Amino acid sequence: MGLRLSRVARSVSRAFDDALAGAGGSLPVWLVMISLKSRKVGNQRELADAVGIREATLTHHLNAMDAQGLVTRRRDPANRRVHLVELTEQGEAAFLRLREAATGFDRRLRQGFSAGDLDQLAGLLERLERNAADGTGEAAEPRS
Repeated sequence: MGLRLSRVARSVSRAFDDALAGAGGSLPVWLVMISLKSRKVGNQRELADAVGIREATLTHHLNAMDAQGLVTRRRDPANRRVHLVELTEQGEAAFLRLREAATGFDRRLRQGFSAGDLDQLAGLLERLERNAADGTGEAAEPRS
């Protein structure tokens, strides 16, 4: 089961990458943008935590996004050691393109599934995640 799940995850991940690339983006760019749009992150450290990557990796992605005119970084007037990150107008437009690609990809993934199927799949995936994290080989108790 683990091997099959790994193959499916890789296949879905590649297809999602392709969908984002078709809209002029990438998964790291999308994760940064969705984090900036969905919550108030005040600085690069908080943004790295929200995206789930190291600060050095985030800096690499932000440098590229800055060079493309998608984000601005400025020093926090209250703490000069901290950089604040914001989307530019061009970044906002790119976000809209990537959001359309992501929602289109989600629609594609949902084809042929009923609402009940999707609920069941979500529950099964959560159970798999718990079982993998549990590490004992025994089924984990459902979370409430």
